[in-house]
Amino acid sequence: ELEIKKMAKTGNKEACKVLAKQLVQLRKQKNRTYAVSSKVTSMSTQTKVMNSQMKMAGAMSATAKTMQAVNKKMDPQKTLQTMQNFQKENMKMEMTEEMINDTLDDIFDASDEEEESQDIVNQVLDEIGIEISGKMAKAPSAARGLPSASASTAATISDEEIERQLKALGVD
Repeated sequence: ELEIKKMAKTGNKEACKVLAKQLVQLRKQKNRTYAVSSKVTSMSTQTKVMNSQMKMAGAMSATAKTMQAVNKKMDPQKTLQTMQNFQKENMKMEMTEEMINDTLDDIFDASDEEEESQDIVNQVLDEIGIEISGKMAKAPSAARGLPSASASTAATISDEEIERQLKALGVD
């Protein structure tokens, strides 16, 4: 532009025209350079996107292959059957455990509690000097004529009966 101004002052119109054409061409070239630069940047971005999409497709392919392998190895019917067998065996185990706990509770709870409590009452009464052995024999008793809990448990549930019930449950 300075050159064009100098030439215009000197009156050289031809040189001004040539310089003006060069200036227009330089400005067009500058705009083209910007456009090409933005296109190159756009292409670079597209290339990066495509590369990441290819990596994602590769990962999805590997995942699909893994899932296919798992599906081939895992039979849903067999898994269901295994789960049902587990549930059945777990129920058997719970029933057996409950039977054993009930039997043990009966054996340990009713064994000597009444006799032990009567001994404590007699000891306390002896300490204070009250004789009740004669009076207590005449007193009514709720359990008179009934076998004790441990005797009835032993009479009703034998070892053979427990073993028979365990075999019926499938427990060896």
